Amino acid sequence: MVAGARLAIEAGWEVRGSDNALYPPTSEMVAALGVPVATGYAAENLDWSPDLVILGNVLSRGNAEVEAALDRKMRYVSLPEWLKDAVLRARRPVAICGTHGKTTTTALTAFVLDRCGLEPGFFVGGQPLDFAHSARLGAEGAPFVIEGDEYDTAFFDKRAKFLHYLPEIAVVTSVEFDHGDIYRDLDEINVAFQRMLRQIPKSGWLLVCADDTGARTLAGHAFSNVGTYGFSADADWRGEVVSGAGDGFQRMAVYRRGERWADIEAPLAGRHNLQNALAAIAVADLLGAAPGKIAEALRAFRGVRRRMEVFLEARGMIFVDDFGHHPTAIRETVCAAKNRWPGRRLRVLFEPRSNTTVTNRFQNELRDSFEGADELWLGPLYRGDTIPASERLDRAAITDQMKAAGMMAYYTDDVSAIVDNIVAHGAPGDVTLILSNGAFGGIYQRLREAFRSGA
Repeated sequence: MVAGARLAIEAGWEVRGSDNALYPPTSEMVAALGVPVATGYAAENLDWSPDLVILGNVLSRGNAEVEAALDRKMRYVSLPEWLKDAVLRARRPVAICGTHGKTTTTALTAFVLDRCGLEPGFFVGGQPLDFAHSARLGAEGAPFVIEGDEYDTAFFDKRAKFLHYLPEIAVVTSVEFDHGDIYRDLDEINVAFQRMLRQIPKSGWLLVCADDTGARTLAGHAFSNVGTYGFSADADWRGEVVSGAGDGFQRMAVYRRGERWADIEAPLAGRHNLQNALAAIAVADLLGAAPGKIAEALRAFRGVRRRMEVFLEARGMIFVDDFGHHPTAIRETVCAAKNRWPGRRLRVLFEPRSNTTVTNRFQNELRDSFEGADELWLGPLYRGDTIPASERLDRAAITDQMKAAGMMAYYTDDVSAIVDNIVAHGAPGDVTLILSNGAFGGIYQRLREAFRSGA
């Protein structure tokens, strides 16, 4: 919604908003918009009679402003519907889709295209460090890189958001089960992706990660050109790792259809981020960017807030924030942290918060995803009291199993207790990786304050 508001401002609309209390980085992104934002929802927030009300997908019947918009017969749409008609029809949409890596790949692709002189518009579901805002219109007729989410569109439109995005190029990074509140099983998710593919014109492109079975399977359902990227031997854009990330950079030789095409280095940690880089490379290549320009851009990319972001360094310890919450993303991020800071003790703090990870749907997968850590803390179960005990994630079982395997593992509902333990028992060289797609009880600011006060 922040990105959508930014696009509307650029397009000349007067914008006002309503939301619940926000936390960084979203609160900072909203402040940067410079528009009036009401905290909380109320019918009077619509008394200024806007021409259009864009309803976010977290809103449902019973919300005061939803009911007011319906009672007053105001013109309302979902954000994806507005994007489709007001932004995407006049541009060349590049939809970055998949279970993992969408935000980083969207920001990286937009940055590469920008540095290569293609003047793209973009819509990123996070805060890119290389741009002043999370979205911009770009020129009509130019590429527009948009994060293509498979989550539902609105309370009145239960289709996946990416079904509105008119992709000329669609990237699929991965396909796994997620969003258990929306989809019953992986088959339903596959159907949503297959429907998205039907919208790519015959002259367009589907780019799938050759290393992901779910993504690769989609290729057989395409009506367009199909390309693959990844580390698999038969990938059209294939990467070959040259060296690790000990100095903060990973180096990779890139082969295009079997021929060495470019050597790149990027300040990205983890194999999964090199796959994201290959996706950006493939898109830029299809849009005519030169290999040297692409390589130059990749080296300068600074990343996205809350994606392997070092947010605090104190007493020789490093604290890293990451949005990871799906077991696969957690496993890859833990591996990336071990690779980025080899030989250091790695503490992982995880907040079970997403609608799927708060349940026991991923009970065993979550346990396995933490195996590379030296110490594990499981924080409060978000809205755990609303989940039947028989369906709730069993944190005790996970920590008991990790202890039996020789790891120090704990769970608690008290975020202050986690902070106190980190402060009391942390040692120079430690890396603390915090994984949450929410606020984790304000743990980030609590850590800053604890170390600033010398506690």
